[in-house]
Amino acid sequence: MAYEFTSLQQLLDHIAKTARHRKRISLDMVVRAVGQRSFAPLLLLVGIILFSPLSGIPGLPTTMALLVLLVAVQLLLGRKHFWMPGWMLHRSISKARLIKALHWLQSPTRAIDRWLHPRLRLLVGRTGTYVIAIICVVIALVLPIMEVVPFSATAAGLTLTAFGLALVAQDGLLAMLAFVFTTATFGLVILALI
Repeated sequence: MAYEFTSLQQLLDHIAKTARHRKRISLDMVVRAVGQRSFAPLLLLVGIILFSPLSGIPGLPTTMALLVLLVAVQLLLGRKHFWMPGWMLHRSISKARLIKALHWLQSPTRAIDRWLHPRLRLLVGRTGTYVIAIICVVIALVLPIMEVVPFSATAAGLTLTAFGLALVAQDGLLAMLAFVFTTATFGLVILALI
């Protein structure tokens, strides 16, 4: 059964509930918990990882780019369920580490959810989602280059997080801000490479 998330808190609570009776939590479990056609939560997850200090780990931005590319292209092709390779789905972390991270996110989540509201839904409706998916494909293609430009992968992570949150909360205003931030991020990369 697909679960309809309307806030970041609901998403995190649902993941915590899924992890309650397990020792290790794989990406496959998280994908199943949020739904196999869950572009927004997966985009949000990748954005949070890239926005964190983990984006400085060599190769991680490229791996996250692959995940975004896989999901965004399948969304554009109209697939009902996203396919991901087994090696990616079998990556796991301990329940304790996941619960610790979810606990750490509680305070910022409440603050973010207070600010998010359904508005300007045209920008996050069906057409808006396809436009966001196209932008995400472009970001994914550029992410490997961003590994050599300081802080640009982190900026891309913030952009992907904003798009994911906009889609989860149906907040078109946040989507507009993410469009602007995408332009600024690409400007940063171009200036660094010139």
